[in-house]
Amino acid sequence: MKLKAIALATTAALVSTGGAQAQEVLEMTSAFGKNLPILGTAGVDFVEKINSISESVEFEHFDPGELVPTLEALDAVSNGSVDAAYTTAGYWQGKITAASLFAAVPFGPEAGEFLAWMLYDDGAELFQRMYDENGYNVRVTPCGIIAPETSGWFKNEINTLADLEGLNMRFFGLGAEVMERLGVSTSLLAGGDIFPALERGAIDATEFSMPRIDARLGFYNIAKFNYFPGWHQPATLFELLINKDVWEGLDERSQKQIEVACLANITTNYAEGEATNFEAMADNEANNGVTNMTWSPEILAAFEENWNAVAADLAAEDEYFAEVWADLQEFREGYKVWNDAIYLPRPRGN
Repeated sequence: MKLKAIALATTAALVSTGGAQAQEVLEMTSAFGKNLPILGTAGVDFVEKINSISESVEFEHFDPGELVPTLEALDAVSNGSVDAAYTTAGYWQGKITAASLFAAVPFGPEAGEFLAWMLYDDGAELFQRMYDENGYNVRVTPCGIIAPETSGWFKNEINTLADLEGLNMRFFGLGAEVMERLGVSTSLLAGGDIFPALERGAIDATEFSMPRIDARLGFYNIAKFNYFPGWHQPATLFELLINKDVWEGLDERSQKQIEVACLANITTNYAEGEATNFEAMADNEANNGVTNMTWSPEILAAFEENWNAVAADLAAEDEYFAEVWADLQEFREGYKVWNDAIYLPRPRGN
């Protein structure tokens, strides 16, 4: 009884003197709804991870539009109206030319190579510099990654490049620049806005993400031809943005816990995508009337040729894009030595 009395007295003293550390709650908007597989669950999973290991900081998850629209999250975090955002830098392509190089690179690195550049070469440093030099008051942390996406849902079969001309299509990031060169009119829509646009005919085709994710959004109800491989997004990286003043106000332990939670989230995000998409592809064909299509070698070659031209143009126009592009290309040249030696060869499209 005496020991219990001492313990109770000690607890009371801690509370009365402020010895118990107050928990800081950060409001986090996500670019993806929590019920959306892989993309949405990643934001929820991150919050569960950080809240389970930290005693001094807690994140509260909000779906797109509850605090700010998806495409306004960067500005909202920068100006402090929102504490944090789980999103992807490709959404800022219209604001920052180099942004999509930190999200998804057409004919670029797959997940392992992308993470190698990001975490063990210059990627993370260049990522933060991009925001700093463009006047954004944010701290960025890589916080998720997925393997290739599909490259589009079309109402009609695409047999030649001429079949693309004149289409209105939702398209993400740098791949949109390629499609524009091929006569496609592109627009960037948040996930929840795509199906209504398809339904009313505002767009003729769309890409968004992986088969399981796209199935949840119901694209197969309107567009029955789903094309592979995802040349425009061989991997897609996701970011955690935190207002820099908020970040600097956190103690070092909390900052490290956030980084650790993001690294763990990268693992589970990648694994969920790899584990669940083959069933979605089979179900689309068996039950949803979808035909899974493979781009012809000629069309893929045209995509790649036009991407190389886009990259050269953007590097000539924007100094920071040129710096990041050169750094990534240098890393990829070195990585190729390892990749070509150690991995079994796979024909393109398989």
